[in-house]
Amino acid sequence: MINTDQIHELSQIGGTVIGTDGEKIGKVGQVFLDDHTGEPEWVTVRTGLFGMSESFVPLTDASVVGDTLSVPYDKQMVKDAPRIDAADELSQSDERELYGYYGRSYDTADQSTVGTVGTEQDLAANPAAPAERADFDAANDDSMTRSEEQLRVGTEEVQTGKVKLRKHVVTEDVTTTVPVSHEEVLLERVPLTDAQDSDAHRTGELGSEEQEVTLHAERPVVDKETVPVERVRLDTETVVEDERIDAQLRKEQIETEGLDDGTNRQA
Repeated sequence: MINTDQIHELSQIGGTVIGTDGEKIGKVGQVFLDDHTGEPEWVTVRTGLFGMSESFVPLTDASVVGDTLSVPYDKQMVKDAPRIDAADELSQSDERELYGYYGRSYDTADQSTVGTVGTEQDLAANPAAPAERADFDAANDDSMTRSEEQLRVGTEEVQTGKVKLRKHVVTEDVTTTVPVSHEEVLLERVPLTDAQDSDAHRTGELGSEEQEVTLHAERPVVDKETVPVERVRLDTETVVEDERIDAQLRKEQIETEGLDDGTNRQA
């Protein structure tokens, strides 16, 4: 079962919500606690462009791994959930409608009348704190509530661009060398020996004679073949950078006037 510490951490970092098909549904928004047990009961998922739309999802059978919340529903079912304003309270009728949509039974005796929203500050405090403050205000009619702005910083995933992988054919000039050989005619003159000279004299005749030599040479032969050389694919990696956020927060101060010692005090 998901505890308040886990859901508090997811709410702070804007954890990712994924469905049964492993597809991302959105980011963790607000968390609603059971009034009786103080345990997380509902979570809103920020969907749509810039996370402007919020859908309620029950935390029953949900699980947390790292910064990811897995719910037993697909993305479309969560996006089509009844549109209920994610205010500070979840009414009994709202819960009944949501439980009916997600196919779960709603037992009035077991369900809280109103869900308590768990913001980053509420979840870190005692779940019974809102009721205690109400008792304090009722018992002290002269009390004053002091409020202040607190900074909530989260992240949202936006599309920054697309990269396509496409191949086309280009032609490039390639120059190479290959050794080739060829035959050439050499004219050799060999002096006759005495024996050869006497044979020549015995013929004693002049005449015509012809000899022929066939020459050979190598020539380059070019052929081309297509061969696979590598596989290319696109992948993504997540790079984490620190981005500075500057903001101005306002808070109320309470001063006292008219004390017996003539001093004013701030709280």
